[in-house]
Amino acid sequence: MTEETTPENYVKPVLDIHEKPAWNKWIVLSIQHLFTMFGSTIFVPTVTGLNPGVALISSGLGTLAYLLITRGKIPAYLGSSFAFIAPITMLLAAKSGGGPGAVMVGTFSVGIVYAIVAMIVYYVGIEWIQRVLPPIVVGPVIMVIGLSLAPSAAAMAMGTNGGGEYDYKILLVALITLVVTIIAMMFFKGFFGLIPILCGFAIGYLVSMAFGLVDYTLIQNASLFQVPDFTIPFVNMDPVVTLTVVLSMAPLAFVTMAEHMGHQLLLNRITNRNFFKDPGLHRSLAADGTASIIASLIGGPPVTTYGENIGVLAITKVYSVFVIGGAAVLAIAFGFIGYINAVITSVPTAVLGGISLLLFGVIATSGLRMMIESHVDLSVNRNMIIASVVLVVGIGGLLVEIGSFKLEGMAMAALLGIILNLVLPEAKAHKS
Repeated sequence: MTEETTPENYVKPVLDIHEKPAWNKWIVLSIQHLFTMFGSTIFVPTVTGLNPGVALISSGLGTLAYLLITRGKIPAYLGSSFAFIAPITMLLAAKSGGGPGAVMVGTFSVGIVYAIVAMIVYYVGIEWIQRVLPPIVVGPVIMVIGLSLAPSAAAMAMGTNGGGEYDYKILLVALITLVVTIIAMMFFKGFFGLIPILCGFAIGYLVSMAFGLVDYTLIQNASLFQVPDFTIPFVNMDPVVTLTVVLSMAPLAFVTMAEHMGHQLLLNRITNRNFFKDPGLHRSLAADGTASIIASLIGGPPVTTYGENIGVLAITKVYSVFVIGGAAVLAIAFGFIGYINAVITSVPTAVLGGISLLLFGVIATSGLRMMIESHVDLSVNRNMIIASVVLVVGIGGLLVEIGSFKLEGMAMAALLGIILNLVLPEAKAHKS
């Protein structure tokens, strides 16, 4: 690294990207990354009804594939994406939705979108992405992702999800879980400050035990080594290939793509490198898409790079891809430990609801934050129109249905946002 390329505020890393730590430190540092992503990664399958063990294995395999495709040059960890909670839940819950076979195809389609965009980026460059996905489109869509899930969070916190009846004990557990998670985010330092969701899970689970809300049947029947319920195409599940299934998830790939580029920019700044050039944005996009394709082939949710783990890199100054790879291997191992899967599956909805009250709101406010940091002026009619349509269509659940074809919710909002951004002339974007 030369003096000309080194910024004045650059801090020398404890371990650089290709440096390997001593084995004892290696294990501890990898465990830290594992627990940082653990809560969010298992949260998605637990809420949607997918298998948490499969999600952990998907996360580990996807991260290893990512490191391989990017030639071990980008220290990024991949975990379950929150952007797809609503469509996955819809496909699993609806009688005509197709169930796991439909989720499999939807997840696979996300990976294909990434692959196509990666190929275009390789030949054309990245300027067109910034044109198609500016903050005025991505910000409101991210807000829709969080706000459209708000009723689900409230229902879980009250015990009324799935047709259940209101229960004050469930609400109390949810509120205690919420308070603990908030305290962890605000006041915990060091390692525990990096895992506020896991802290909320742990305390909420203990309180649930005291209130008699935990079903111990799965734990009692669990074994140390247990193969999770993989959903493998044409082996134990037939893919459900319809245009509705593809369009319910594929358009949201553009949202996670924008998030992916933001993470790349942040990693560039932290490590003082330019990953857009080396190994190239096309490689990181292809790697992200490949990880989702791998997840689809075993029944896991789509995955994406995790900002939480980037935060660990920034705090520890340990950029080693060997540490990231170690966390991926541990995640795969955890997926085969029956007791862990059983405990995760037994987490009451009260705990999930308490964490959701905060987490879904955090997702929504991150979209607002993106627009603020990008200086999006909502007094400009063009910007106001795009944001307004995306928010109302996404949260309201506007539905287009022609025969068996169906497009609704976030996918519809994302598609309309992209179209409006491309067709509304900026020359007419005067202030109201």
